[in-house]
Amino acid sequence: MLKILGRSNSANVQKVLWACEEMGVPFEREDYGGAFGKTKDKAYTDLNPNSVVPTIIDDGFVLWESNACTRYLAAKHGKGTLCPSDLRDYADADRWMDWQQTTVLPFMTPIFWGLVRTAEADRDMTVINAAIEKGNAVYAVLDGRLAGRKFIMGDSLTMADIPVGIQAYRFLTLVKDRPSMPNLEAWMENCRATKGFKTWIDLPLT
Repeated sequence: MLKILGRSNSANVQKVLWACEEMGVPFEREDYGGAFGKTKDKAYTDLNPNSVVPTIIDDGFVLWESNACTRYLAAKHGKGTLCPSDLRDYADADRWMDWQQTTVLPFMTPIFWGLVRTAEADRDMTVINAAIEKGNAVYAVLDGRLAGRKFIMGDSLTMADIPVGIQAYRFLTLVKDRPSMPNLEAWMENCRATKGFKTWIDLPLT
């Protein structure tokens, strides 16, 4: 059985959990990282020398990097659904997954850590507000992409939606004063209606 090592409130672990839930992939999960620690233990670093979560173990195959784990599981269990079967569609979906890491995450990190994991008295609102301004501009790109689409790739959820959707949920939950982005907001409601999102993502932010 697939084993997932990582705490369930980690956005990176949630990518794998959401994907597995959508595809009906059975798994066992163990808490690692954050308050649970253990990522510096030799038993863990032997699996993942980066000391971060998640790490997955699939029939002896060890894999880390959250988007790589999500792509691997989608290709194995969701070819033609979560994982587009057409090469160009796959590359398009893959691009949006990378976009989450390279373009979205840099501004989401100061927003999330500043507003969720930092005491109010210690927050640097100059940094947070600058990140929010950047976020408004970046999510406007996705809002444009979603015009006439239920999901990033069209009518169905794919691996493209999962990494971006987790971060967008955090942004939309934390940032109330923002420009109107009706396509983005409608897409988020479509994501929220999926089984995996309801089970693993639509929870209080911690």
